[in-house]
Amino acid sequence: MLLPELRAQVLDANRQIAARGLALHTFGNASGIHRPADGSQPIVAIKPSGVAYDRLTAADLVLTHLDGTLVEGTLRPSSDLETHLELYRAFPQIGGVVHTHSEFATTWAQAGRSIPCFGTTHADYFSTAVPVTGYLSPQAVGSGYVLETGRLITALFAHQQLDPISTPGVLVAGHAPFAWGRTPAQAVEHADLLEFIARLAWRTQLLGLAGDPLPPYIAEHHHQRKHGPNATYGQKSNS
Repeated sequence: MLLPELRAQVLDANRQIAARGLALHTFGNASGIHRPADGSQPIVAIKPSGVAYDRLTAADLVLTHLDGTLVEGTLRPSSDLETHLELYRAFPQIGGVVHTHSEFATTWAQAGRSIPCFGTTHADYFSTAVPVTGYLSPQAVGSGYVLETGRLITALFAHQQLDPISTPGVLVAGHAPFAWGRTPAQAVEHADLLEFIARLAWRTQLLGLAGDPLPPYIAEHHHQRKHGPNATYGQKSNS
């Protein structure tokens, strides 16, 4: 069985989707990528389609190359595979992708609305509003819905000049969120945080917030104190 460490990471990320309540039934999936240091073809490990999280094993995961060519596995990969692959191709900084249908983030996605940065909790993890895509065209849906979903996301990030590390997630209009990170574990953490941010923003608007979101200079300060070159949050690495 190839890449047992990657398989273990992706298995845990998928189980965490269920453990954190980010998807009902089998409405979500997680993947991870191995990018060899020798420059050979990367390999993606992803959840198989429709397999319950509590029955999923490392051996069930499907391995493919970035072009979708099967490397190892006997089950059909997630139906969202092509979106994951497009994100890995466009964002070489990331090492894991998580797709959920978590309640509040999906509500914002169905409304076709980005999530404004109303407070420092949001700013700690997303340096911008959580972006939302437009809708796919009829031509895009007909030519390859899942791949075109990935292209819709990456085109949005290119157009808005967004950094996928400081904005580690997106809402797909009418659909649901995708999140990512440097590892599968970080990707599922960002999916969880995105849901929390979405819930806070919904409740903030429910209170009838009048005025602008958090002033940008405060948002930037909080993001930098956690992620910037002179971050003060957490402990310094000994490495």
